[in-house]
Amino acid sequence: MRWQGRRQSDNVEDQRGEGGGFPGGIGRGGGFRLPGGSGLRTARGGGFSGIIILAAIFLFLKFCTNIDPMQILVDSGGDGGQLVPGQSQTAPGETSVTSNDEMTQFVRTVLAETEDVWSGIFQAEGQTYPAPTMVLFNGQVRSACGFASAASGPFYCPGDKKLYIDLSFYDELDKKFGASGDFAQAYVLAHEVGHHIQNLIGVLPKFNAMRQNMGEAEANAMSVRVELQADCFAGIWGHFTKQKGILDAGDLEEALNAAQQIGDDNLQRKMQGYVVPESFNHGTSAQRATWFKRGFDSGKLESCDTFSGNI
Repeated sequence: MRWQGRRQSDNVEDQRGEGGGFPGGIGRGGGFRLPGGSGLRTARGGGFSGIIILAAIFLFLKFCTNIDPMQILVDSGGDGGQLVPGQSQTAPGETSVTSNDEMTQFVRTVLAETEDVWSGIFQAEGQTYPAPTMVLFNGQVRSACGFASAASGPFYCPGDKKLYIDLSFYDELDKKFGASGDFAQAYVLAHEVGHHIQNLIGVLPKFNAMRQNMGEAEANAMSVRVELQADCFAGIWGHFTKQKGILDAGDLEEALNAAQQIGDDNLQRKMQGYVVPESFNHGTSAQRATWFKRGFDSGKLESCDTFSGNI
C-alpha cells in the first residue's frame, strides 16, 4: 500500500503514556447515548436506503426492545467493535512508540483515507460524514464504554464515536495470528470504522435492542451478522482505495489472509483445539474473507446486507 506522503488525519487523540484506568478488560457498567437512526435518504442505486431498510425492518420488527449500549462493545465476544482479542504486554503508562513514528503516521494516513471514502459516500446521499476519532493508547484506556485493556484488541465505542487501538496489536496480528502486511493492518482500522458506519445508520442501536431478549447462542449468531457487515464495509473502503491506485500487488491477499486468520473457527482451533460453532460471534474464516471481498468487489452498501438470508 503506497501510503507515504498522503494526507494524515487530525482526528487522533494520542493517550500513550497516560495510563488509562483500571486493568481487567472492558467495563460493563454505565450507560451512554446512541443515535436512534440515520435519517439518510434514498438516492440513486439504492445507496444507504437498501441496507437501512433491510437491516432496520429485520431488526426492529423481530427484536424491538430497549437499548443497552454496553452490550455493543464486545467484539471478540460480541463487539461494537473489537476486531479480535490481542495479547499486549505493554504496562500501563509505558510508551513503546513515539508520537510520530512510522506506524503512527501509517494509522493516521489510513484513517484519513477512510474519511475521504466515507465522506464521498455520504455526500452522494446528500449527507455530511461525521468522522470518528482514533485514540492511541498503551496498556489500558478509559472510554465512554468503560475501561479496556490492550488485551481486548482494537475496539469502537458508540458512546463517544471513537475507535481505540494499542499499536502493539499489530505485532500480535503478525506474530500470533500470522497476518502480516500494511493492508492487513489497514483492514483492522477499516473494520472498526465499519462499526462507526453501523452506529451512524442505526444498525448498532437496533442490535443492542434485539439482544436483550435473546439467548446466548442466538445473540452470538446475530453478532456474527453485525461483524460480517463491518468486514463488508471495510471491503467497500478497500474498493475505493484500489480505485485511487495506491494498492500494491498482494495487498488484497494480505487483507483476505487477515480475515481468514481471525475467523472464529480458526482462532478456536488454535487456542483450544476444537470449535464450538454456537459460540461464534465474528464469523468463520471463510465468511469473514467472503464478506470483505464482497464489499471490495462491489463498492456498494447494498452488497453488505448480512441480515437477510444465509451468510
